[in-house]
Amino acid sequence: GSHTNHTKFHPASFMLLGIPGLEANHLWLSFPFIMMYATAMGGNILLLWVIISERSLHEPMYILLSLLAITDLILSTTTVPKALAIFWFQAHYIPFPACLTQVFFIHFVSALESATLIYMAFDRYVAICDPLRYASILTYKVLGKMGLAVFRSFSTVFPIVFLLKRLPFCHTNITTHTFCEHMGLTKLACADITINIWYGISVPLLSVMLDMLVIIISYILILQAVFRLPFQDNRLKTLSTCGSHICDILMFYLPGIFTVIAQHFGWKIPRHVHILWANLYVLVPPMMNPVIYGVKTKQIRERLESW
Repeated sequence: GSHTNHTKFHPASFMLLGIPGLEANHLWLSFPFIMMYATAMGGNILLLWVIISERSLHEPMYILLSLLAITDLILSTTTVPKALAIFWFQAHYIPFPACLTQVFFIHFVSALESATLIYMAFDRYVAICDPLRYASILTYKVLGKMGLAVFRSFSTVFPIVFLLKRLPFCHTNITTHTFCEHMGLTKLACADITINIWYGISVPLLSVMLDMLVIIISYILILQAVFRLPFQDNRLKTLSTCGSHICDILMFYLPGIFTVIAQHFGWKIPRHVHILWANLYVLVPPMMNPVIYGVKTKQIRERLESW
């Protein structure tokens, strides 16, 4: 009958092709993937363990650092094992609910990481601009407000799941990627996807742009404070405490911004470049964060050396 044309069709599963054009190299690609993933897992678990087991590290900065480690573990674990399964076992299919779960966690954790970076910028700001009141400003109560960041990330990302669920997919269930992501799936739908496109670009961009703005402002204030310091070596020492955080910010935001722009305006960027880049985004920051902070942070370094 004619009414069947309008029934919602949710595929039981989606087929993830992996990295189009590089199928022949999937096995080779799996080596850097597994190395980076193992490094990310090992590094973040070690970082968490050091922070939890060392009483002197139970301070705001390290609590934020452990939150960053947790988000990194979730981000890479949500995506990389599936990619490896595709590379090794040709396990291309992913059930629809699992696909939605992946979409949710990728966006949720990215939003949460963005919020964590704001708190870290605030932490650096207070430590440098108002060091004497650091302990009284950055209390556990203030850290408890991180709960709001979790709520914000959840409430901005959760609608995406429903926006995807309401779409009918009737042409194809094949997506060229190693993991499910919102825009990739939206483009497979055979319906009006205007809401998805607008929500998909405006919400992440607004929250991330807002976060970046706050971070930039806090760094302008930090730099002003640093250049008021009397001695050159004081300045360098103070700036070096920000170095790891700045590395982190660039590593986190630049690939993300590139990915969003490439997805929505898709200039002549070859598919495989785009997808490799998206994978680096879920692999490189989780791998580098523990290294950057482990090496840069005196207390963590000393704790590791003492074993």
